[in-house]
Amino acid sequence: MKQIKTLLIAAVMFLAANEMSAQTKTAHIDVNDLLSKMPEMTSAKAQLDKLSKTLDTEYSTMVTEYQTKMKKYEGEAEKSTPAINETRAKEMQDMGQRIQQFRDGATKQLQEKEVEIVKPIMDKAKAAIQKVGKAKGYQYVMDSASLILADGQDLMVDVKKELGF
Repeated sequence: MKQIKTLLIAAVMFLAANEMSAQTKTAHIDVNDLLSKMPEMTSAKAQLDKLSKTLDTEYSTMVTEYQTKMKKYEGEAEKSTPAINETRAKEMQDMGQRIQQFRDGATKQLQEKEVEIVKPIMDKAKAAIQKVGKAKGYQYVMDSASLILADGQDLMVDVKKELGF
């Protein structure tokens, strides 16, 4: 009798769990695709490209100057005194370090600018996804880029409409 009661309780719990999971509504959206289609992202990309080109130009100028000096100093090395060659070697080493520091700083500056520009756009997209998901009664909205199977409702059209494009 006790075993039948235990089995009955287990069966009821199993059916309740199945019923609860059957009522869970999920949808999906490709967040990267959404972001790439947002008009604000085009503007952000243009700003980042402009900054990147400016930094690349400065870096190229520094490297060209370094290479020119190196070539000049190498050509004059045999005719120069050891003291002059040592001074020039130190100058080239310092110049190489400045170029490396510039490159590292430029990379960091570009990354920080990307976060500064893109974060508000991502926040806006996330808010729109949440608003549409809640309005349609979904408990979960997943990024379809990381799903193996995305057979549920795709919210792309509704979220784009919410964002106004």
